[in-house]
Amino acid sequence: MPEAYKTPVGGQGRGGAADLMGSSASSDALKLLSEGLAEQKNRRVVPLLERAVVHIKAHEPEKAAALALEALEIDERSGIGWHILAVAQEACGDFNTSLSCYEAALKLLPDDPDILLNLGRLAIRMGMHPIAEQLFLHFLSRKPNDPEGINNLALAMASQGHNQQAISLLKDFISRHPTYANLWNSLASMVLEEGDIENAKMFYREALRLSPRLARARYNLGSLWFDTGDPRSALREFESALKRPLAADEKAMMTVTRGLAQLATGRITEGWRNYEVRNDIHFPEAVYFAIKKPKWEQGAPLAGASLLLVGEQGLGDEVMFANILPDVLESLGPEGRLTLAIEPRLAPLMSRSFPTVRVETHRTVSAAGRTVRLVPALEAGEIEVGCWSPMASLLGQFRSWAEDFPQRTGYLQPAPERVAYWREILDAAPTRPKVGLLWKSAVLKGGRNRFFSPFDAWEPVLRTPGVTFVNLQYDDCEAELQLARERYGVEIWSPPGIDLKQDLDDVTALSCALDLVIGFSNATFNLAAAAGAPAWLIAAKGAWTTLGTDRYPWYPQVRLYQTAAYAEWEPVMAKIAADLRAEFGVGGSVGSRSGRRDK
Repeated sequence: MPEAYKTPVGGQGRGGAADLMGSSASSDALKLLSEGLAEQKNRRVVPLLERAVVHIKAHEPEKAAALALEALEIDERSGIGWHILAVAQEACGDFNTSLSCYEAALKLLPDDPDILLNLGRLAIRMGMHPIAEQLFLHFLSRKPNDPEGINNLALAMASQGHNQQAISLLKDFISRHPTYANLWNSLASMVLEEGDIENAKMFYREALRLSPRLARARYNLGSLWFDTGDPRSALREFESALKRPLAADEKAMMTVTRGLAQLATGRITEGWRNYEVRNDIHFPEAVYFAIKKPKWEQGAPLAGASLLLVGEQGLGDEVMFANILPDVLESLGPEGRLTLAIEPRLAPLMSRSFPTVRVETHRTVSAAGRTVRLVPALEAGEIEVGCWSPMASLLGQFRSWAEDFPQRTGYLQPAPERVAYWREILDAAPTRPKVGLLWKSAVLKGGRNRFFSPFDAWEPVLRTPGVTFVNLQYDDCEAELQLARERYGVEIWSPPGIDLKQDLDDVTALSCALDLVIGFSNATFNLAAAAGAPAWLIAAKGAWTTLGTDRYPWYPQVRLYQTAAYAEWEPVMAKIAADLRAEFGVGGSVGSRSGRRDK
């Protein structure tokens, strides 16, 4: 899917095609609505609807919705009234109601193509991509050379995996109509998805040449700098974009990514503050937590509280953010109680690691284009809490500076008997160091593959003599194992009797039985590092999780290998190979199996 806005938050991906489609609340769209009021037959509703449009423009959709409803009480057959109410409800984040209002408007005004355009945009936001494509085609049958219609059709096509066809559609239209800035912006995002960075830069700059005030293109160029390891240049673009008038969802997306860029440059307090906007209802990827309890606010006292923390984002993020749990327990004190709602696969490991914590699981569902997370035990009345918080929201309380990250190694405790079991299994292999490898993430869509090296880049590491490599990579990786076997003559040993994706407790034990884990930051790497296993992390330049340091604050024992420039994997892999030879040579410091720490 082409991505307008980048949100490099662990497992959280980038913004979707809807962010490139313009907005039903844009100045141009609202101007058309205002012009349509001139044809409104019932003049009593016109002042109400005019005021509603003003409130939408001022980013006050709740007030706009109230005025539109008042107008519809006077004349329920006002098609433009339903249209304005639909726009207001969409801006409020109520997609279901908005959809119903658009449908009502279309029934009353079947010849109004702009309703089709807005309805198609909403369909994209709700994940209804094939329906959106049909709506845009219908719109273009009425307005065949409308640039916004072409833009949105291309985005709907790309959202269904037809990126090359979408690029061809945009290029063809741009060759005949080269002055539409947003088309250059969308084209840039699509070619960037294909890995064509230089053309993406050129196309974003052309969009800004044509429209210097186009905040979306300014922000996207900043996201490209962020992607390629230059968060300071990214911040300059983000700050410039945020000075422009923006729809609420655009502002939220830009603010979150500005926060991550601030974190990447060491501006940690500001970064966490802006990162909190990820929970704003206007943020396109916001998770709605269905929890009917007071939400804990930063700075509120924790001593003696009964607190529910809910894991968020990807599995690896839940593990990484758990870095704060010892601090939270200390702050709650002996009179306080902590309940943790996490991914079900983590429950045994978390229960053992934090025996005083009540560990429950969360469940995530999709509803009307939104992600909803709930805690079944809370819904059923099985637990009682005084307040709750997403887990990462406490980072601003406990991790204001990189120095606030403790030097403790290993806050997760694998089962000792399983660590012993895996050591025995590993000892059956040739007596030499055992090194676990992780080379990709289960989530590589949305451009995330740009942050992982191609498997070929691992050749210098794999050719390191005297090392037995162990496969820790979950999901299908048979192609890579075969490539290592046939091209490099290296057998990457796959541990028997374990599901590397589902058996996370055992995966953690296996990691702690190894001499070393090397890889990118996926869920398994975070489990190994959080359990205190010796680990070497490969990270792209400018990764926000380094917090502007030359180390990895989340896990003090982790050795960081960071690219010097975007996608320059060869020097990093050569350095790792050299360090492996040095560490596991005669008298090597990492790999003495008898010297490994018992868990």
